[in-house]
Amino acid sequence: MAVETNGPLAGITVLEVGAFMAAPFATMQLADLGARVLKIENPTGGDPVRDTGPFLDGESSPFVRLNRNKESVALDLKSPEGKQAFLRLAARADVLVENLRPGAMRGLGFGYEAIREVNRRIVYASASGWGQDGPLASLPGLDIMAQARGGLMSITGTPDGDPVKIGVPICDLVCAMYVALGVTAALKERDRSGEGQYLDVSLLESGVSFAIWEAGKYFATGEVGRPLGSAHQSTAPYQAVRTSDGYVTVGAVTPKTWKGLCAALGLEELLDDERYSDASTRHGHRDTLIPAIEAATTTRTTDEVVAALDEAGVPCAPIADYGQVFTDDHLNQRHYFWDAPHPTLGPVRQLGSPMRLSRTPARQDSAGPQLGAGTRAALEWAEIPADEVDELIESGVAADPAHAVAASPAAPPLPADDRPL
Repeated sequence: MAVETNGPLAGITVLEVGAFMAAPFATMQLADLGARVLKIENPTGGDPVRDTGPFLDGESSPFVRLNRNKESVALDLKSPEGKQAFLRLAARADVLVENLRPGAMRGLGFGYEAIREVNRRIVYASASGWGQDGPLASLPGLDIMAQARGGLMSITGTPDGDPVKIGVPICDLVCAMYVALGVTAALKERDRSGEGQYLDVSLLESGVSFAIWEAGKYFATGEVGRPLGSAHQSTAPYQAVRTSDGYVTVGAVTPKTWKGLCAALGLEELLDDERYSDASTRHGHRDTLIPAIEAATTTRTTDEVVAALDEAGVPCAPIADYGQVFTDDHLNQRHYFWDAPHPTLGPVRQLGSPMRLSRTPARQDSAGPQLGAGTRAALEWAEIPADEVDELIESGVAADPAHAVAASPAAPPLPADDRPL
């Protein structure tokens, strides 16, 4: 039976055929919003993230967080029996999300047209490095390559420094968010038309979509953006400045907050300096502005600067490391973190969902599942008779941890060309 939730996507069933980041992060959003997510994994190993440390009693710590609120269905998609079982699942599902290399799903017999033959209402989403067509489509494409080709690495870091990528896999993650957004939009449109559709989202285009300031500058003036460290592209002061014991970020770009910063730091003389008359002019004179500000901030601790600027109503914040973030009092008081139960690990701390819906809150159900833990329930939901499910499990075409049956050699790991990207 389907898992019952009160989330806004309750009643929606999603098949995930993917690994690593883009598809799993997308379906995690859908699961948080109440959808039932059936994570299709190979019976001999499953998602490669299961082999990514650190490990807790043999379980991957990243996996049990990235794959929360899902059910694992261990099924060999290369065997005839596994293919038929998958098609039975697809015939009843609302959504299919995959991030194999373009063409891999078609090669397995599960391209969009094939799935549409059994389910015209399905919303089918593909995430990939470069998109499903175009000259780059067949090339491997990981997050760092998308950051590189998409321009993000050209503006990240300090002037004249070595190339730097953004610290999190931002192209993977934003691609996943666009997949989740596109899926929900397609489901809404399906309510009107009764038809599903295909969604193609790439890491590259997802990363390029962030270049709002850079596009505004280039298409207006032809100027190409460059690394600015922590500084803003066009206004100032909007960056990190030094204190006596670290750094603080400030954003005094409006007339009111600029006056507040000058008053809080004892820099009232800057208010009469024509070089700093507005945010744009100040940006053009950052070479003198920032040293003038730091002459005041470096005489105080970070806490003292934050307290003074907070009192003056100036946007500011200290730079926290993740040890501080994950124990932050504000986040804890808003109950952002939560503990998800796991059958062997017990409570597993989770990052919360930033989507705070008042009537249908984000789901807080379970940590990432054990391999195959949802196989039997999912196949029976697909109306496969219990005795046939038993045969699939006993032959190794499917796997269920409740049955200590060795996996069939007919279910090898996906070859390199089928690996998710």
